Amino acid sequence: MFVVSPLLRAGILALTGDGARSDEAARRVRAVVIDELGEVPGETLHLPEPRDDRLRVVTELLHEEPGRGETLAELGRVAGASERTLSRLFHSDLGMSFQRWRTVLRVHHALFRLTEGASVTDTAMGCGWSNPSAFIGAFTALVGQTPGRYQAELRGRGE
Repeated sequence: MFVVSPLLRAGILALTGDGARSDEAARRVRAVVIDELGEVPGETLHLPEPRDDRLRVVTELLHEEPGRGETLAELGRVAGASERTLSRLFHSDLGMSFQRWRTVLRVHHALFRLTEGASVTDTAMGCGWSNPSAFIGAFTALVGQTPGRYQAELRGRGE
């Protein structure tokens, strides 16, 4: 999953829709789509899943309740692994730090909550951010737009 600009989204829809286009018009739209794909933010919302059983215990707990605030050391006690071991496993098995993985997980959950119409504040608190400003910053860094704008675009598309 990755974030696309409104222009890229419109281009993809134009190329895959039922509208009749001349070959030349389709070529121009494809050129715009290709240009826009080059502009997609490097940050993706890909959330890798672990192979290691100890790491799986931690990630399953967080999937069930993304707002959990325990540290990696506290979660490690439940999983039967030290903080150092889990930190190493997050990097080797998932390719990112624990904090990064948890942020992406929380943004995934936030996307669903916002789509369902939850307020930005309720979403921030429900997904584990200490305040809406911290949530807005993390969401914007990963999604490329603020949560409010994300919801406004959803409303604008009638979703």
